[in-house]
Amino acid sequence: MNIQKVMVIGAGQMGSGIAQVCAQAGYEVKLNDREEKFFDRGLQTITKNLSRNVEKGRMTEDEKQVILNKITKSLSLEDANDVDIVIEAAVENMEIKQSIFKQLDEITPAHTILATNTSSLPITEIAAATNRPEQVIGMHFMNPVPVMKLVEIIRGLATNDDIYMAIEEMTKKLNKVPVEVNDFPGFVANRVLMPMINEAIYTLYEGVATKEAIDDVMKMGMNHPMGPLQLADFIGLDTCLYIMEVLHDGFGDSKYRPCPLLRKYVKAGWLGKKTGRGFYIYE
Repeated sequence: MNIQKVMVIGAGQMGSGIAQVCAQAGYEVKLNDREEKFFDRGLQTITKNLSRNVEKGRMTEDEKQVILNKITKSLSLEDANDVDIVIEAAVENMEIKQSIFKQLDEITPAHTILATNTSSLPITEIAAATNRPEQVIGMHFMNPVPVMKLVEIIRGLATNDDIYMAIEEMTKKLNKVPVEVNDFPGFVANRVLMPMINEAIYTLYEGVATKEAIDDVMKMGMNHPMGPLQLADFIGLDTCLYIMEVLHDGFGDSKYRPCPLLRKYVKAGWLGKKTGRGFYIYE
């Protein structure tokens, strides 16, 4: 399948990153969000990333402009009426995703692939909202998208082999490394990562060590580039809590029970770097 036109839904941290790498790879990209201010913020992030590459000599100013010119604004899902693939990067909520996919199923051409950047929700359940479950697939990019190489590609129960191959080929064109993963809660990345972060929060909650000590142990003892509590702040504590709840509900195993301290921080609005305070304070 020849993919040329892409729509990315959601101009936040993940969506803007996905739009950037797609434009860099030569695709025509429609970046969609509900309001113009969200699109503007996303485009500003992309421009800042590309300007940094110009400053470091990785690209020229002309190359930067070519990439930016490939990204157009969309404030309506109706704009998906001529694209070859939609990559949804909206909020991590099943009802919202199913609503988006139901609409896309009615709007997009028959050949269009519907992909979701969900980090934990079942692809099969999202696909059930459409009449083309064989063309629905998971493309889980890692954060920050322009830097991280991995993309988890997740088949739903009905995903067609040709669709999988097309997404694998596209992922390589984006200069990413595709890894095939089956449709289980949390897939691989978050099924392994989030319980580790949750356990680090329990370690803090139980007074085993300070947050700095916990992060230092994992950085210097396990050679992790970032400590788990700092990483949780970077991901967003609300996102961490949501994924732990998906794992807990999906497997019914107490080992996935979210730490009460994590719930408390989220209720307090201490969501990490994006709100200025999580386990650490950000100016």
